[in-house]
Amino acid sequence: MKRALVAAVAFLALGSGAGAKAATAVSSNWAGYAVSGTTYRSVSGTWTQPAASCASATSSQTASAFWVGLGGDSDATNALEQTGTEADCAANGLATYSAWYELVPAASAKAPLKISAGDRISASVQVAGTSVTVKLRDLTTGRGFTKTLRMAAPDVSSAEWIAEAPSTITPVGTTILPLTDFGTVRFTSATATTTSARTGTISDSAWSPIRIDLVSAGGGPGPGRGFGPFAPAAGGIEAVASRLAAGGSAFSIAWSQTG
Repeated sequence: MKRALVAAVAFLALGSGAGAKAATAVSSNWAGYAVSGTTYRSVSGTWTQPAASCASATSSQTASAFWVGLGGDSDATNALEQTGTEADCAANGLATYSAWYELVPAASAKAPLKISAGDRISASVQVAGTSVTVKLRDLTTGRGFTKTLRMAAPDVSSAEWIAEAPSTITPVGTTILPLTDFGTVRFTSATATTTSARTGTISDSAWSPIRIDLVSAGGGPGPGRGFGPFAPAAGGIEAVASRLAAGGSAFSIAWSQTG
């Protein structure tokens, strides 16, 4: 993500089961899938970089991030290891695309990888002790980025494939930005590997998947929807994850704006 943006750990409210063996949840900033029930050493996935529709972004900045990661699906820790891409709209309607990585609670950092709408992206995060390796590859251009960092206490209790409404720091605290209209993003080749070396898709019987929809933190889409990473989801639907397909390794997330 951009350095001006900080990732917010999702607040999940469990609901009734839906999809392929997946419980359902809502979040004020995440949409997609998370798995838990064991510990993980790596996560990977691919997606096509969505095009930002900025026609309506005439009075405020909007942002959207697409990533894979480990951790962040528990209120027992603030840690989260992630890497992905972003599609943002400036207040003047200009669309920008970027690549980034982040080891929460540290700030995000921009990856030196040029991204364009329509590019096919492959991403992975791997944790070994206190060593975290993030990898991004633009399969369309053939260029990639790999970085290994140290982290005091990585969270390996969950794995995620997410479209996110990022947050920004304001004079009064942290607020979730309006979600960029990205249309639809489809994740494929979504797999995770446990610390005991078992590799499986989201629907693998070794863990429990959760399907997450992004619901604004009150008042419907737009700025000022609530402050802080744990703002409750109570407003309009902004992004909806589909049921799992392709043996549990693929799904789509559709932008929405339901008041």
